[in-house]
Amino acid sequence: MTASSRPRDAEATRRALLGAARALFAQDGYDATTVRAVAERAGVNQALLFRYFGNKEGLFAEAVRGSAMDVLTSGPPEELLERILATVLERDQEPSAFLAVLRGTGSTQVGERLRVELGQAYRAALADLVGGTDRADAEARAELLMAWLLGISLVRTVGHADALPPDLALPHLRRAAHTLLHG
Repeated sequence: MTASSRPRDAEATRRALLGAARALFAQDGYDATTVRAVAERAGVNQALLFRYFGNKEGLFAEAVRGSAMDVLTSGPPEELLERILATVLERDQEPSAFLAVLRGTGSTQVGERLRVELGQAYRAALADLVGGTDRADAEARAELLMAWLLGISLVRTVGHADALPPDLALPHLRRAAHTLLHG
């Protein structure tokens, strides 16, 4: 079967482009990631990227927002911290949406808007875990936890992943995160 006679699967193409984009944005950052590199990694023509996402900023927003919001919404709130820690520590998962946002805020407005949008969503969800009546304190705790987790995510992706084996790190991270959120 030739490429021109191969059946087309728009959803599979979109998923391939999103997966390639998440990996490259997290690895190289927004500015260094080219649409050509994304298309090549996905194994498709780069014109399809423009058809499905409009431009590089549209691709970035959809790739990162979807992945990051899935962590927030894919289970009950009481399991949120475990989902976040698993995302930060998991080697076999696609690169962290947290890191993609962090690296994507350099020179692009979409990166800044997305960072603010996701930051607000995560801060609110984590502050809800804190509970209590002092919302400002709960949000400060959530903000500190997010900064700490971004730092861990960054360290793990710049060649130090073996320094934090998940099975050894998770109990310590869980305990520290719980202490930060609940005192």
